[in-house]
Amino acid sequence: MKKLLAITMIACSCLVMIAGCSKDDENSGTMSVRLTDAPYDAQQVNVDIKEVRVNFKDDSTGWVTMASIPGIYDLLSYQNGKDTLIARGTYPYGTVKEIRLVLGLNNTIKINNVVYPLTIPSGDESGLKIKVNKGLNAPNEVMIIDFDAALSITKTGNGEYKLKPVIKLK
Repeated sequence: MKKLLAITMIACSCLVMIAGCSKDDENSGTMSVRLTDAPYDAQQVNVDIKEVRVNFKDDSTGWVTMASIPGIYDLLSYQNGKDTLIARGTYPYGTVKEIRLVLGLNNTIKINNVVYPLTIPSGDESGLKIKVNKGLNAPNEVMIIDFDAALSITKTGNGEYKLKPVIKLK
């Protein structure tokens, strides 16, 4: 009788544990988007990030706005192995097609103690678009957006600075 009671209790415990497992947990995970930069000869390179959006489909219906941390980020503060969290969110297992950084207007560069506006073509309208095409299937994914400021910043003939991002994903 004691054996039968013990076997029944073990069986019930197993059923409760199995029922407690959610299928949602098996089909989704958490993705973090982080920002870093390669060295550049300036005092600051400030990018005004308003939000981070991720597309999981090949068309415009798959866009998801992540829980973003808006702010002005000095890219040069995130060099030599340093990075910072700019967004996090739950995602369905599958493939990230594209990441978009929606930017504000407060983008600047500081050189020799002088702050200049930093123009980012279409940055405040459609955002910086980064093609990804990476499969996600781990419970915690981290994507690091690595700006290369040295290759991304150009000075025009009239003294304006433009950011045409050269970006790697890690």
